[in-house]
Amino acid sequence: MKIKRNSGYSKGVTEMYIPHNAPTYSLSTKLTKQVKWVDGKPTDKVTGYQAWFIAEGTEPFKVKFTNNIKLPAMLTMVEFQNLEACEVGNNVYFRAEEIKEVK
Repeated sequence: MKIKRNSGYSKGVTEMYIPHNAPTYSLSTKLTKQVKWVDGKPTDKVTGYQAWFIAEGTEPFKVKFTNNIKLPAMLTMVEFQNLEACEVGNNVYFRAEEIKEVK
């Protein structure tokens, strides 16, 4: 039996993959641009920026940001502002508005 889930980004899906209040650390030292593709070819239009993170009890995961945010140093503990996830097939995609260093 297949489970029917709502599509789109949500905080509920995030909680299925990242434990609530789990310490999360930045792994990336710079953002990777995500560009729009048309007819199987990349364009010059930037649609977002991605960086890698890891939370206690998870595998590394990528988070997409709409804006060109400032990343902290590698292995800095961070918190996300409005972290959401979306399941597409067997893949999970994450997005957030911003991150801040936890001191």
